[in-house]
Amino acid sequence: MKNFTLSAFADEYSPDVTLQIKALAENGIDLIEPRGVFGKNISELTEKEAERLASMLDEAGIGISAIGSPAGKATFESIDGHLAVYENIIRISKILGAKRIRGFSFYCDPGKDRDAVMKTLYKMINSASKEGLLYCHENEKGIYGDTAERCLDIMQTFNGGVGCVFDPANFIQCGEDPAKAFDVLYPYVTYMHVKDALYDGTVTAAGEGEGHIGDMLCRLYKDGKQTVLTLEPHLKTFKGLTELENGERTKIRTAFSSNEEAFLYALEKLKTIIKNIKTEDSENG
Repeated sequence: MKNFTLSAFADEYSPDVTLQIKALAENGIDLIEPRGVFGKNISELTEKEAERLASMLDEAGIGISAIGSPAGKATFESIDGHLAVYENIIRISKILGAKRIRGFSFYCDPGKDRDAVMKTLYKMINSASKEGLLYCHENEKGIYGDTAERCLDIMQTFNGGVGCVFDPANFIQCGEDPAKAFDVLYPYVTYMHVKDALYDGTVTAAGEGEGHIGDMLCRLYKDGKQTVLTLEPHLKTFKGLTELENGERTKIRTAFSSNEEAFLYALEKLKTIIKNIKTEDSENG
């Protein structure tokens, strides 16, 4: 798809890696953002397990868009243990041949903890960079970078040394206008996580919420900006979801009979948005 390359959190399709790979192959998705693998979070893999995963992905012709790690999802009270986990994430990333690590900016008091956030991010970003990896910050509720203003602060502080993962639904869940956030962060966007949401916090498929995803993708398309779109449906509870969240839980729609059905529905909605953009461009061209 011109301008857009699809990836996915395939653990939302199935916890079984074999089925994850099968679903990606059958639906024309060449990349994965691995997160739930072999019954555990990607950060907990052993080197042997990472080698096994690398072999499976290589055999299927599936590449890695980023490591869907929980880096930066910690308080400063637990930072030493967290940094030890992060070193394993870097080891796993190298074995898998990844170039990007998705991460966050800590559960903290944004007003009091900015210096601690930046100092710790500096260490993590440098550790990744030394191994040829780019730390990509994602906006999410409850962390320092949960608003567009503080995400911009991180981008400007590290001046190109950190990537920006833009998630429209997460901004909505923080009470932010995702369209305004997109304008602010547009020059820094490295790739996107695709899920939508309503302002009551309920996650929806792309185009069914208040995320302005169609407008965002149209802008990227018209500007010729090559962008990875990582599908993250969140339309049905899946194994490991509870461990990924802090505090208030995401409101999940329960209209789907299975994780597979929810995943495929979300994928179809995203593909429809992309198809409509291309059709409109062709008609206007």
